[in-house]
Amino acid sequence: MGCCFSEPVDFSGDINLYHFELHRAVGKGAFGKVRVVEHKKTTELYALKYIDKSRCIKQKAVANIIQERRLLEEINHPFIVNLRYAFQDDQNCFFVLDLMLGGDLRFHLDRKGYIPENVVQFWVAELASALQYLHSQRIVHRDLKPDNILLDSEGHAHLTDFNVAIHYSERRLHTSVAGSMAYMAPQVVGRQGYSWQIDWWSLGVTAYELLFRKRPFEGRTADKMRSSILNDSLRFPETASAKCSDACLSALKGFIERDPSARLGCNPRGHGFRDIQNHPWFSSIDWQKLEKKECKPPFTPNMEYANFDVSHELDEFLMVEKPLTHTKRKANPDWEKMKPELRQLEEQFTLYDFSRSQRLNYYPHNQPVGRSGSSDHSDRTLASATTTLIPNATIIERSQAGSPASDDHHYNSSRSTTHNCT
Repeated sequence: MGCCFSEPVDFSGDINLYHFELHRAVGKGAFGKVRVVEHKKTTELYALKYIDKSRCIKQKAVANIIQERRLLEEINHPFIVNLRYAFQDDQNCFFVLDLMLGGDLRFHLDRKGYIPENVVQFWVAELASALQYLHSQRIVHRDLKPDNILLDSEGHAHLTDFNVAIHYSERRLHTSVAGSMAYMAPQVVGRQGYSWQIDWWSLGVTAYELLFRKRPFEGRTADKMRSSILNDSLRFPETASAKCSDACLSALKGFIERDPSARLGCNPRGHGFRDIQNHPWFSSIDWQKLEKKECKPPFTPNMEYANFDVSHELDEFLMVEKPLTHTKRKANPDWEKMKPELRQLEEQFTLYDFSRSQRLNYYPHNQPVGRSGSSDHSDRTLASATTTLIPNATIIERSQAGSPASDDHHYNSSRSTTHNCT
């Protein structure tokens, strides 16, 4: 039999899967996988997250996927896993994202047992910078936890998974239960109404877990965990003073504060982020250098080993599931015969190419990011998938705000080098 020759790629046309070489799988989620891909023209490496349309429709997650796609177009920050391309074919929707090969913080916590204070301090500073940026864009993440923080090859922390992220409203509080229960603020689990302040609570709980390898509020059932978050006082392990400085414990108390107006980062006079920058725990951080990635991380992932679960690659090798392949789209599809949900994906999961497109803000007027517009970023009712209340699992409950959960477990980072920040 003769060799098969692939057709030449039209790089002047719209971005599609043929523009990329497919490499190894590094993550798996509810609707598909995450793979390393290489752009054939630029040779840049990215992470390709792909969503099976039929599974997405079956789990009633179409509106959520579209919302995540739109939110990702609005943001671009050094400590966020940024969107570079978005497109679709007949079977899948594709997100092409910054590649992070350094592992997520859950992976490193499980292997190291606990993370030294100086490492946690550095990561929290980088994540605080990312959260401040998101909040300035009127976005609340709602699912900050070790699983959703990825390291690049140098050890810089990046926030990912905007599956339940939403725009917050200045006019009213949100009431939907969304995120991962163990990291939810009291205002979320207690349905007290919440806004962007909940992200700072989740950051505090994440830092606590990284330091002590346990969370401050726990319970064997969802009801017991909810009660603990709402009622139990914050306690530290007996060894906390030996492991951490007083400034560190003070910062944790500040973030894990039930009153949002008194929470670190949430100063009602508008100085929240400045309060974080001026806190004694961050006295060694040069914030300007930090945001330029000119500070050398105190922990560097070992890039000689895979910093992710290698079993993701075995599924396709063992024919457990159908491998991803380049496929041409059907010409002239019959729109009238399409299911409404499939047509919604076709129309609203729009093409994005960071090298050609200006980033847009989809709320409320589809404006280029940075242009002033209405401050009324109201929440939207989205269909919900059934989920189980597991401490580490993202959950979403249908209410006036929110979006259904996907279970994407993430991939990891790119490569570069850094300098210290003292």
